[in-house]
Amino acid sequence: MEVATSTHATTVKTETSVLPALVLEAGRGEANYWRDLWRFRELAGFLAWRDIKVRYKQASLGIAWAVIQPVIQTLLLTFVFGKLAKMPDGGLPYFLIVLCGNLAWQLFTSAFNGAGNSLVGNSHLISKVYFPRLVVPISALAVALVDFGIMLVLSIPVAALFGILPGWQLLLLPLFVLLALMIALGTGLWIAALTVKYRDFRFITPFIIQIGMFVTPVGYRTDFLPNWRDLLALNPLAGVVDGVRWCLLAGRTELYLPGVATSVVIGIILLATGLWYFRQTERRFADEI
Repeated sequence: MEVATSTHATTVKTETSVLPALVLEAGRGEANYWRDLWRFRELAGFLAWRDIKVRYKQASLGIAWAVIQPVIQTLLLTFVFGKLAKMPDGGLPYFLIVLCGNLAWQLFTSAFNGAGNSLVGNSHLISKVYFPRLVVPISALAVALVDFGIMLVLSIPVAALFGILPGWQLLLLPLFVLLALMIALGTGLWIAALTVKYRDFRFITPFIIQIGMFVTPVGYRTDFLPNWRDLLALNPLAGVVDGVRWCLLAGRTELYLPGVATSVVIGIILLATGLWYFRQTERRFADEI
């Protein structure tokens, strides 16, 4: 069993001088945990940079993969919801509706998968040395942010080609990005801790994501579904998708504030409970992983 320890300095008097002594004590890890998390920020940066390099430098397609996958998915969803299902577009190009929704969805799924698989992927490090394990899932969010940044830079000119120029709403985009990362980290902490003990969760997670895409308004607008809007708002990602779409399309879609508020409340609950369960099981990670 891994035991969190902390150190404090004391002194030992000798005949010639006063020498510092280092005393190890158990049971003080909780008080110093968040301070240790800040002390290990360089490790978080190193892990994040390593993941980014592995993602792009050692992949045969490199950065192109961050573009190809969302574009293909956007085209498929545009065909399914725009052509087959005939969902209303409100006078906007349906491709842009899906593209903006898919940006938010890809941000969440990349961050969620990264955080959820981070502990098992770094088992060699966790089993050898002590550090706040929360560093690992937090650092895993970096790749999701880089992917999102690449697609965002490409999406704004595409929207401009369709005659939609960025408005003041774009200044609020970081708030919705932060909300998406909060939801992803909260759920990812649950999955990361559960995967250490129950490896079956590695197979359950992709199934959850597949279902989540259809109950999240990635391929359709919620403002044209008034009878379902409150029910869809129970999915915290619905507010995120609507918010990102509203920001990127210069306010040409309606922002449902009760849905955004619901997303914030549920996101805070997910993050708080995820942190609680992660901390409850953290000391057993080195033994079980």
